[in-house]
Amino acid sequence: MQRVSFQLEFLFRASPTILYKFFTTPSCLVRWFCDAVDITADEFTFTWSGADEIAHLVDDIEDERVRFKWEDEDEQEFLEFRMEVSPVTNETILYITDYCDEDEVEDQRQFWENQMELLRRETGG
Repeated sequence: MQRVSFQLEFLFRASPTILYKFFTTPSCLVRWFCDAVDITADEFTFTWSGADEIAHLVDDIEDERVRFKWEDEDEQEFLEFRMEVSPVTNETILYITDYCDEDEVEDQRQFWENQMELLRRETGG
C-alpha cells in the first residue's frame, strides 16, 4: 500500500507557548496524546494500551515547531506540529503533518480531530 502525507489545520485560543508544552512534556502529553511517555534525551517512548512506540525528536524550535521521526517508519516520514499566530484573529494556527497508508487518510483525519478536541479542552481553547 502506498504511504501518503497529509496536513491538517486547527485553530486554538491557547498560545504557541502553551501548545508547545503539550507536545514536549510528559505530564502534558499524557493528558491528550498517549497513556504514558518516557523521554531520554531526544528519544520519546510513547505507550498506548501497553504497546510502546519510539520516536526521535528531530526538529525542535520552541513555540514554533516540533517534529518526530518514528523509529520503525520510512526515513522520509515524520509527525510534525507547527504553530503560528494569525495576524488577523490572534489565534494560534496549528498545522499537523502526518503519514499513513493511502486508504487510511480519512481514519487518520478523524483520529486527529478527536485528539484536537481533547487538546482544546486541556489547553482551554
